[in-house]
Amino acid sequence: METRAGNNFLHAIIKEDLEMGRVSEVVTRFPPEPNGYLHVGHAKSICLNFGLAETFGGRCNLRFDDTNPEKESQEFIDSIQEDVRWLGYEWAEEVRFASRYFQQFYEWAEYLVVQGKAYVCDLNAEQAREHRGTLTEPGRNSPYRERSPEENLDLLRRMKAGEFPDGSRVLRAKIDMASPNMNLRDPILYRIRTAVHHQTGSEWVIYPTYDFAHGQEDAIEGVTHSICTLEFEDHRPLYDWFIEHLPVPSRPRQYEFGRLNLNYTVTSKRKLKQLVDEGVVSGWDDPRMPTIAGMRRRGFTPASVRKFCEMIGVTRSDGVVDVAMLEHAIRDDLNTNAPRAMCVLKPLRLVLTNLPEGHREDLAAAAHPSRPELGERSLPFTRELLIDTEDFREEANKKYKRLVLGKRVRLRSAYVVEAESVEKDEAGNILAVHARVIPDTLGEDPADGVKPKGVIHWVSATEGRQATVRLYDRLFSDPAPDRGDRDFMDCLNPDSLRVVEGAWIEPGLAAAEPEQGFQFEREGYFVADRYDHSPEAPVFNLTIGLRDTWEG
Repeated sequence: METRAGNNFLHAIIKEDLEMGRVSEVVTRFPPEPNGYLHVGHAKSICLNFGLAETFGGRCNLRFDDTNPEKESQEFIDSIQEDVRWLGYEWAEEVRFASRYFQQFYEWAEYLVVQGKAYVCDLNAEQAREHRGTLTEPGRNSPYRERSPEENLDLLRRMKAGEFPDGSRVLRAKIDMASPNMNLRDPILYRIRTAVHHQTGSEWVIYPTYDFAHGQEDAIEGVTHSICTLEFEDHRPLYDWFIEHLPVPSRPRQYEFGRLNLNYTVTSKRKLKQLVDEGVVSGWDDPRMPTIAGMRRRGFTPASVRKFCEMIGVTRSDGVVDVAMLEHAIRDDLNTNAPRAMCVLKPLRLVLTNLPEGHREDLAAAAHPSRPELGERSLPFTRELLIDTEDFREEANKKYKRLVLGKRVRLRSAYVVEAESVEKDEAGNILAVHARVIPDTLGEDPADGVKPKGVIHWVSATEGRQATVRLYDRLFSDPAPDRGDRDFMDCLNPDSLRVVEGAWIEPGLAAAEPEQGFQFEREGYFVADRYDHSPEAPVFNLTIGLRDTWEG
């Protein structure tokens, strides 16, 4: 997907950089930390970085910022690669890892020590906080700040050799403890962590911080435009300080854009992990989760996610986007592309009394009303059908456009029928509706001039298939579930998932491929579950309802 200039301020910056000769090739990067599954906010960043590279004929690297081994895993690395590919993008050359540059980072750390621009500090975490100061008060120099370069180099090498316990010492940059920017108050470059790394094993017991590693990774890879969200704006002076004071092979520049915030949604990895760990959802890819994997399993399409990211644009300010806009994007995509089918969620037996026992005829129905190239599907029409319980009343006013005793209705893509009587149990519950088929009404109005009141969907009671249908709603009932100091878990929607075990579907739907989407007529858009659906046990997930509430 190419990026549009009209709603993307970075487009103009890159265009000018190319025209003025500041860069000869655009190189961007998408640098996730492999400590969780990607969410919808990351989708915006993926579309932005890969889209800009695509627009300007450049390249985009996929790089894992894997500097925190305790929280990272191969599962997250694999899922992230799959998400990027699912969205339709391919990274330049091989997958990259910050850990591949650990030796270079360490050599640059020694360089800063020798230059007198970094020192080993023995303050514990509480003491370091006390020395750091506040937003209104300057910090105080560490008592270890004036160690000689020779002593610092010796201590750093012993840190690397594993001589000291975790947390006992850190390497800090020597910048300015009185700076109004807290990030410049002698930030930490290296911590001692005795942890096995998923890429480097036990080779390292000291690990660089994100702030120290990030800019140098960009420089090593020749990144021209390092694009990140606004919370890193205050980190940019530090990013530039490292680039200025190290012998890096190139000089990337950092640019910030407004992150994606959706109402009725949380995207904090910590909070998403809590939902998974506490069993509120079935996993990172639960269809209620705002993860890319969850959206995929819910039935979102790559095109709809890319379209949504294009709709919201790229600006220099944060804001909250209505989740209805995301829902509009998928609904619009599926309305155009999803084949139609019929599913009865709350079945009621309809017996067509003027058809003989064993009657069957195969009716042809368009797969899509405005996409003839999608062909037709065959619907077995039998003496006994299933309609939705809500599509029949014994008595009703004129506003009710479905089946009523003594009245007519058209069965979708089939005949007009007229209800004659009901069959009830001893408690008065309706077990079946008896009706008659009005002859010669396949695609035609009744010859007697009495037109049907409406159209309802149906499935053959003898040829249809039973299916499990999962009805999903928003995971949170509050538009701002993590606002202020409230517990976001208190805002969970108790009706975010309802499972219908006794739904009935057209027989052809059982053969649907996993992840194949449909419009179940008059019900909504559904997808065959990515993992659980099979011809023997069909499972469909509700992607989104038919009604669009977003006003564009």
